[in-house]
Amino acid sequence: MIEVQERRPPLSDFTEEEQLFRETVAGFADSTIRPHVEEMDHQGRFRPELIQEFFELGLMGIEIPEEYGGAGSTFFMSILAVEEISRVDPSAGVIVDVQNTLVNNALMRWASEEQKRRYLPKMASEWLGAYALSEAGSGSDAFTMNARAERDGNDYVLNGQKLWITNAAEASLFIVFVQADPDQGYRGITAFLVENGMPGFSVGKKEDKLGIRASSTCEILFDDCRVPSANMLGPFGKGYKIAIETLNEGRIGIGGQMIGLSRGALDCAIAYAQERQAFGKAIAGYQGVHFPLAEMATELEAARLMVYNAARLKDAAKDYVKEAAMAKYFSSVVAERVTSQAIETYGGYGYTKDYPVEKFWRDAKIGKIYEGTSNMQLATIAKMILK
Repeated sequence: MIEVQERRPPLSDFTEEEQLFRETVAGFADSTIRPHVEEMDHQGRFRPELIQEFFELGLMGIEIPEEYGGAGSTFFMSILAVEEISRVDPSAGVIVDVQNTLVNNALMRWASEEQKRRYLPKMASEWLGAYALSEAGSGSDAFTMNARAERDGNDYVLNGQKLWITNAAEASLFIVFVQADPDQGYRGITAFLVENGMPGFSVGKKEDKLGIRASSTCEILFDDCRVPSANMLGPFGKGYKIAIETLNEGRIGIGGQMIGLSRGALDCAIAYAQERQAFGKAIAGYQGVHFPLAEMATELEAARLMVYNAARLKDAAKDYVKEAAMAKYFSSVVAERVTSQAIETYGGYGYTKDYPVEKFWRDAKIGKIYEGTSNMQLATIAKMILK
């Protein structure tokens, strides 16, 4: 059994409060999540009791103000939580990520006071959230959507389908983006708060995925689903704006997931290289092994600094759109490279499911796809630097 030693970022990166929080989450991930990672990946199902423990530890309402039952902390703290959990299991990391950086942030920024008092205490204590934007023909071109909402008295009637919705199998609240006025194009897109259990709403097929298999990714269906007009999130026709602003934050969360899983893979590779013997000494003593490890560590450090910088800018209420796109783009590139090289460090063993690095490699691939593909990040970066 190879003993994996966690290599942590320098303490100078954190305040005392942040470091204590980080150590608490890291300890929880190692002791409580790690024993179930292999089983959850194999079964493609996340243990519901772990989600309950996320709530009990305060990980599902990190930025929610204390008056609504949350921790009243910072966005940076959310990123630390995602990173530390993803170091052990990226499937667990994305559950915490979507809750904090997408759903809770959208509610805090756009919900009415009545909606905040109704939903935020539940999001901090018991309800998992999901973010429903994508459709079969609406991915990078996010606002070419077919799901519709039509006004009927005091309700809106929703019809259509959403695909690839993270947390869908377990979620109680969905932020759903639909076209409510097709004549207005993207300015007709409107967001609604849809509760699981509303008539006409259902969760459909669960995807059988390459990576982050324990995290549920499902289609959701609307068949004359009646949603009270009071559940409209933000103004009519501002769904596109809510989506864009929230995804800018969410990209930093994916960056946190990518640097976390990269750390997990690198820690495994270093431990294996120090233990595995070849030609009379540990393979870590050979340049062909330790030079790639040095490159992995260097690239990971660069990605980490980019993610942290974007998160700090967000907390400081400064412009962070370019930095978020850069962090998401680069951290996903690094995650692919680091996890692939980790497999090569293990040699043939790395290609088997007896060792953890092949799972990190499978989990890394989604980083270039969801919450904006790498090409979409490059388009954003180019637009920002050329304007």
